[in-house]
Amino acid sequence: MKNTILLFFTVLLFSFGCTDRDDDISAINIRIQNNSSVDFDEVQVGGEGFIHTDVASGSFSEYLEYETAYQYAYIRIESDSETYVLQPIDFVGETPLALGFYTYELDVSEEGNVSLKFVND
Repeated sequence: MKNTILLFFTVLLFSFGCTDRDDDISAINIRIQNNSSVDFDEVQVGGEGFIHTDVASGSFSEYLEYETAYQYAYIRIESDSETYVLQPIDFVGETPLALGFYTYELDVSEEGNVSLKFVND
């Protein structure tokens, strides 16, 4: 009887005690991964209100919440005294992202070109 009660409470604990970050999604969450050899002081993704700060080479930023976002976006990177920009041409045919967690993997070439790889986390 004692083992049955212990088993019941263990199952109950695992059923209700474990939550996942995907359980209560209320926005599009985007973070930056810096795949370049330079540290990013600021990374603007889309509108001016979405600034990821202090993203060291090889590391990730924190997630920021967006109401609407796409697989690619306008990106402005400030690094030391340099500014790098990725300017999409248009969004024709592009559908907004669903609620969830995403990563923009960014790289800056030696010529200063920004490349973006979109990852669904």
